[in-house]
Amino acid sequence: MSFAIRRIVVKNFRKFRAPVVIEGLTDGLNIVIEPNETGKSTLLEALRAAFFVRFNTRNQLAQSFAPHGDAVSPEVEVAFDVDGTSWSVTKHFLRSASVEVSGPQGRAQGEEAEARLSALLGSVRDTSRGGDVATYGALGLLWVAQTEALSVTAPGQIVRDSITSTLEAEVGSIIGGAAYRRVRDRVEAQYELYWTPTGQKRGRQTDARERLEAAETTARETADRLATLERSFSDVEATRARLKIIQREMSDNTDAQTRSGLVASLDIARAAAQILTTRRAEQEAVNGKVKALADLQQRHDDATQARMDANVALTQATEKRLGVIDTLSAAKQRVVDARSALDSARTDRQAARTALADGEERIRQSRRGAAIQAARRRHADLLKLEEQNSTAKALSDTAIAPKVLASLEAHDRAVAEAQAVVNAGATRIALSGSADGITIDDEPMAIGARIVDREVHIRFGAAELQITPPASATSAAEVLASALRKRKTALDDLGVVDLAAARARNEIAKDAAAELRTLEARIEAATPADDVLQLAAGSAALKLFVAELGTEDAIGEGELPDIAALTKAMDTADSAAARAEGAQDSAIEALRRAEQEEAPLATAEARASSDVANAVSALEAIERRPEWTTLTKNLAKAREQAAEASVRVEDALRDASAHDVAAIERKIELIDARVRTAVETRTRLETDIARLEGTIESEGGLGLADRTAAASEEVEVARLALQRITDEAQTLKVLRSTLDAARNETSAKFVGPVAARAKRHIERLLPGCELTFSEDLGLESVIRAGMEESCASLSRGTQEQLAVLTRIAFADMLLEQGKPVSLILDDPLVYSDDARLDTMIEILSEAATRMQVVLLTCRDRAFRHVAGNRIAL
Repeated sequence: MSFAIRRIVVKNFRKFRAPVVIEGLTDGLNIVIEPNETGKSTLLEALRAAFFVRFNTRNQLAQSFAPHGDAVSPEVEVAFDVDGTSWSVTKHFLRSASVEVSGPQGRAQGEEAEARLSALLGSVRDTSRGGDVATYGALGLLWVAQTEALSVTAPGQIVRDSITSTLEAEVGSIIGGAAYRRVRDRVEAQYELYWTPTGQKRGRQTDARERLEAAETTARETADRLATLERSFSDVEATRARLKIIQREMSDNTDAQTRSGLVASLDIARAAAQILTTRRAEQEAVNGKVKALADLQQRHDDATQARMDANVALTQATEKRLGVIDTLSAAKQRVVDARSALDSARTDRQAARTALADGEERIRQSRRGAAIQAARRRHADLLKLEEQNSTAKALSDTAIAPKVLASLEAHDRAVAEAQAVVNAGATRIALSGSADGITIDDEPMAIGARIVDREVHIRFGAAELQITPPASATSAAEVLASALRKRKTALDDLGVVDLAAARARNEIAKDAAAELRTLEARIEAATPADDVLQLAAGSAALKLFVAELGTEDAIGEGELPDIAALTKAMDTADSAAARAEGAQDSAIEALRRAEQEEAPLATAEARASSDVANAVSALEAIERRPEWTTLTKNLAKAREQAAEASVRVEDALRDASAHDVAAIERKIELIDARVRTAVETRTRLETDIARLEGTIESEGGLGLADRTAAASEEVEVARLALQRITDEAQTLKVLRSTLDAARNETSAKFVGPVAARAKRHIERLLPGCELTFSEDLGLESVIRAGMEESCASLSRGTQEQLAVLTRIAFADMLLEQGKPVSLILDDPLVYSDDARLDTMIEILSEAATRMQVVLLTCRDRAFRHVAGNRIAL
């Protein structure tokens, strides 16, 4: 089935804000060569939107159609031919969304139009947010946007089904047809009762397994209860025997006597440990006293040495500082002089600035005065123009609407037509000569003719003449009267006497409307914006300004100041101030250097003086202490006391080692633990005896043996049911895998014809190569010189070329199926070398003899020589 696009109109679609019309597309090769950013890719996206994006969708893709920052309705209109028949589609997106499809069956709108378009092009509804080209059918595969052809991809399900239908007769199989799908759906439905999609057990299998597990649990529980009952009889006797042994052990008092002896030994050991602690405390006190006296002696020696070193450092720092004091004084005086000069220069600069500002203000006031006078003149002109505009507006408003005027003309025609009918059906009488004594309906009759449309009585003295016109004259007279009333009402509503007056008034209103437009243009020209007065354009702004202006007039008249001279004086003052600032900065820098040189010397002198004072203070504080006078004697005595304390600690340590408090406490704890364990064991045994006796009493009469036998029978029944269901599940699994294997085998049969059709194109590009396709008809690899190469490992240029060629092969097969086919490539073959590019152009030119081919490219040099229909955007 042939398919060809004839005309495209795009408006408010992404970059196409203004309407863009593309016409003149032919059946063969059409080439659009335009620079980047011209809108070629946008044009292809508009075609996809017109054919495949639903008009009322508001997903992310549809939102992207609107130009950035504009709240408008994107519009696309496409005229196309399908099998020689003319069709057209018009779509509006987002605001006021609509669709209209016209074809041989007439026009359709809304959902009916979308359904007709999908049926015609073989597409399905797209529910994705960003647009899924697999739902577009054959044209979704063959209309290739930028970068979509840079990798070889498999066709969508719709295209695969169409190609499968084409090749079924050729491969002699119906696997994949409707019969196969019905069988497969039935098997799949049964399979889902037993298995999950990942092959895990569920449904009937899990129910049977749960039944068996429940039966086994019940049987196990009843068997356990029966065994527990039988075990309870022997356990109660054994527990009673253990209880007698524990009671006999608890009546033995050997451990109590042993514990009394250990408690007495524990008191002696604790007393020895207390003496050891006391001796160690005495030793620490004596050692602390020795350390304190020795530390005091060392501190005095250190302070004496520090005083000597600080006196030497103070003398050296004082001598160095005296050498830089004169330099520092001179630097300070230079800073004072520079500051005075800078203040004077700044005063002069401020005076120059004030004079310049006053001059500029006088000039500004002068300009404002001139602008105010001009504004007043424009305001006077504006008032005159607005008065004329008001008069013209009043006349323009008297215009009669065309519909009203047409109605008035219709009334006039109705009166004329009714009058003609009356004249044609009424009786005409005429009186000539003398009318003396003649009356008509008891009124004197005038000389002349009259139309009689009703019954009248004419008297001639004693004679009476009765004239009765035809019955139709009465109705005609009523129609005429009605028409006259309607015309009079219409004329009264308009305030005119007749139709000619209405037309004359309309002409006057038209002239006034034309004059009104001229006056509005003059008003706009008379009210421009004024930057001096900061006045916006428009009559309202001018009126407001003049109203707020009051009596303000031009000021600052007279001789204007010389701004150039004032500016020059300002520049001179600025230069003088800058020089004064530089001089001050230089003086400050010199002072800073002098201060930097003097600061460390002053710091060193202060630090040395502080060190001397600290050392003297430390010596005085030490020598004022009461223990200083007898320090040497007291230190010797303290050292003797420390030696004696060490001997006493050694003696106490030997006494404490003879009695180990921790070992005695562990023995006592061991005896106490044995007693506690015996009591706890006796309590536990008494509890166990009571529990066992309760079990025997409660479980003895429940018939646990019979219940155990019944539970065993239920386990056997559940096991047999599980085995049967497992066999059924395995059978379905084997059947499903067998169908899949048959499907895969048949899919392999379909791959052969597809590869054969694609090879005749690819052979011209890659001579001597073999193609391998996957089950989903996607090109997987190329075999050259016995080596198989995956398509993913090929160069980007080769992948792009193979992608285009396989699409041409699919297009040929779809043509055999009678599907609407055309090929649109956006910036194709960008990675092709010159030789392959020429070969690809030859293949595309041949394909254009079977289908419409549209190339959108920015490469003028590469496609300049190609013969085809040239289209300009």
